[in-house]
Amino acid sequence: MQRDRRQAAPDDFPSQLVELSGYFDRTLPADHPFAKLVPLYGSGERPDLWLLGSSPQSALWAADLGLPYAFADFISPGGEAIMANYRDRFIPSPHLSAPRGIVALWALCADTDAEAQQLAASSRMAFTLFQRGELIPVPPIDRALAFLAEPSREVFPVVRRRRSIVGRASTVASEIRAVAAEYAVDEVMIVTITYEHAARRRSYELLAQEFGAGSAAVAGDVSSARR
Repeated sequence: MQRDRRQAAPDDFPSQLVELSGYFDRTLPADHPFAKLVPLYGSGERPDLWLLGSSPQSALWAADLGLPYAFADFISPGGEAIMANYRDRFIPSPHLSAPRGIVALWALCADTDAEAQQLAASSRMAFTLFQRGELIPVPPIDRALAFLAEPSREVFPVVRRRRSIVGRASTVASEIRAVAAEYAVDEVMIVTITYEHAARRRSYELLAQEFGAGSAAVAGDVSSARR
């Protein structure tokens, strides 16, 4: 839904959202340019249309259109009031009779707290430079630790405000449950960034065990994410 950024585009996200919903539901007017497009998903199926946002406006769009809403706490922490407003303003739709919310969190766990903090250094360095306008691949841990140890390093305020849940599985799971309770949601999406894929996979496996899910299911989810 995002256009080519090399040229100015109108701010018509709400109408595009309605258009996308009509495409999924096959309810576009006959004279609409997209009316004859055939959805790529299987016959008789319809994927859930979620709105991911990090601002009050996105919550209003989701509420007005009767869509499930995922709040990107990993981008803008402290969105509990935004999620509450979504629930208060929600208008039932043909596909959703009551509000449904997810909070998306940045979390990383390892076998020990110390190891988890080391693994998280790669993401902290990449995100710090991102805030300065420097895009880099996720760096190796040793390079990240050296960067973070520099006494002259400037850390933008937004980096300090970013919520990151890091530690052993029991610690991370406890904090995830606490944040979910603050948002009054029963579903959480986890964003995990590490230099090595094995560390990211291990983090998911530890969380799955802590929450009582099977490691085989996690392995399948990770494999699907790679594809």
